[in-house]
Amino acid sequence: MAQDSSERLLFPRAIARRRVAPANWAIIGIFIILAFDMIARAREFLMPVALGVLLFFVFAPFRRWMERRGVKPGVTAGIVVLGILATVGMIGFSVSGPAGQLIDDAPRISRQLKQKYEDFRENFRGIAEATSQLSGAEPEAVVSAVKTGDEPGVTTTTTPVGADGAPVTIPLPVAPAGAPLADRQIGGAPGAEATASGSVTASSTVSRGGDEAPVTNDLRVEVHTAAEGPSLTDTLFSLGPAIVSQTVFTLIFLFFLLASGDLLYLRIVQSFDSLTRKRAAYEALRKIEASLGSYLGTITVINVGLGVVSGLAMWAWGMPSPLLWGIGAAVLNYIPYIGAALGYVGAALVALVVFDDGWTALLVGGTYFGLTAIEGQFVTPYFVSWRLQLNPVVVFLTVALWAWLWSIIGMVVAVPLLVVVRVLSDHIPALQKFGNFLAGESPPTLEDEPQPDTPAA
Repeated sequence: MAQDSSERLLFPRAIARRRVAPANWAIIGIFIILAFDMIARAREFLMPVALGVLLFFVFAPFRRWMERRGVKPGVTAGIVVLGILATVGMIGFSVSGPAGQLIDDAPRISRQLKQKYEDFRENFRGIAEATSQLSGAEPEAVVSAVKTGDEPGVTTTTTPVGADGAPVTIPLPVAPAGAPLADRQIGGAPGAEATASGSVTASSTVSRGGDEAPVTNDLRVEVHTAAEGPSLTDTLFSLGPAIVSQTVFTLIFLFFLLASGDLLYLRIVQSFDSLTRKRAAYEALRKIEASLGSYLGTITVINVGLGVVSGLAMWAWGMPSPLLWGIGAAVLNYIPYIGAALGYVGAALVALVVFDDGWTALLVGGTYFGLTAIEGQFVTPYFVSWRLQLNPVVVFLTVALWAWLWSIIGMVVAVPLLVVVRVLSDHIPALQKFGNFLAGESPPTLEDEPQPDTPAA
C-alpha cells in the first residue's frame, strides 16, 4: 500500500533499511512468546486497561469539543462516566425482568428440551426396530431382557422381594459428613457424587416353551449418581464480583484519562527528539482517535438498528420478551462471528419450547440468522469496510487469537486493537510491509510481462 505523502513518519527510513541479524530474530521470537504469556496471565488487569484506553480514544473528540466551549476536562470525564453508567443501568433495568424470568424458567426449559429430544429419538425407534427385524436381530426390548446371559428365547423377569414375598424398596442410607467419596450414599448433599450398594433377594420367573419356573436369587445392587455441575444462577453469581470490579476499574481509569486532557498525547509527543517525529506522533494519535471513533460509532449504530429489527421480528413471531431479544441481538453483535451464532441457537431453542411445531422453531431461528447475515454481509461491509480496509483473513485470525487470550472480552477488543496496529504501521517504516498485509484493498492486477520480439526467420 502506497504511503500517503501527507503522513509523516515516526522514524527515518534509514532505520527501516537496517537488516536484522539472525541472532536478533531469535531474541524477537522469545520476546513475542513471553509477551503473549504475560498478556494471558495478566488478563484480569490488562483487560480493563485496554478497554479504558480504547474508550479514551473514542471519547477524546467529545472531550475536546466540550473544552472548546469552556467545559473543563474533569467535568466532561464525569459526564462521560455517568452517561455510561446510566446507559448500562437503563439496559440492565429493562432486561432485568425478562432475564430473571428466563433464569427462573431455565430448569423447566431444560426439561422440555430433553423431552423434545426424547420424542425426536422415539420417532426413529420404529425405523431401528424394523431394521433389526429385517436383519434377523432381536428387538431392543428383548435384547435388554436377556442380557443376563440366558439362552435365546428365554425371558427373565426380576423383582426385588422381602421376606413375605412382597416387592420392597431398597433403603439407601446416608454416609456421615466427611466420609470418602466412595462411601457416600444416595441421599447425601444435593448434587454430590454418590454411590449406594446393598444385597436383596430377587424372585425371578423363567419362561421356556410355555412352562414357567420360579427362581430365587441373591442379588448385589449398586447405584451410582454423577455429581451435578453448578446451576446457571450459581455461575452468574460467581462471575458477578469479577465483572463488577473490572467494570469499576475501567470507568475509574477512563475518568482519569479524560480528566487529564491532552496530557497523554503531550507525554507521548515529548518522548521524541526532532520536531518532525513529534508532529508525526501527534498525527498518528489523532488518526487512531478518528479511526476508532468512526469504527465504534458506526458499529454501535448498526447494532442498535439490528437490535430494533430483531426485537420486532421476535415480536411478530410471538416469542416471549421481544425486548430482551432485541437488546441481546445488539449486544451479542459486538462479538464477531460467535455473537450471531449464540443468538441464532438461543432463538431456535426457546422457539422449540414455545411452539409445538419444530418447523416454526427453525423458521424463528432462520429469521434471526437471516437478519444477522444481512447485517454482516451487506450493511457492515458497506459502512465500515471501506473506511478501515482490513484484510478479512487477518481479522478472523486476530479475533481467534484474542478469544484464546481473553475469551469474550478479547473478541470484543480484537478489531479495535487491529485498527490501532494498522494506523501505527502506516507511520512506522519498519512496519509498512506488515501494514500492507493488514490492508484489505483489492490487490493490484498482475499483468503479464511483455514477451521479447522474436526475430523473423
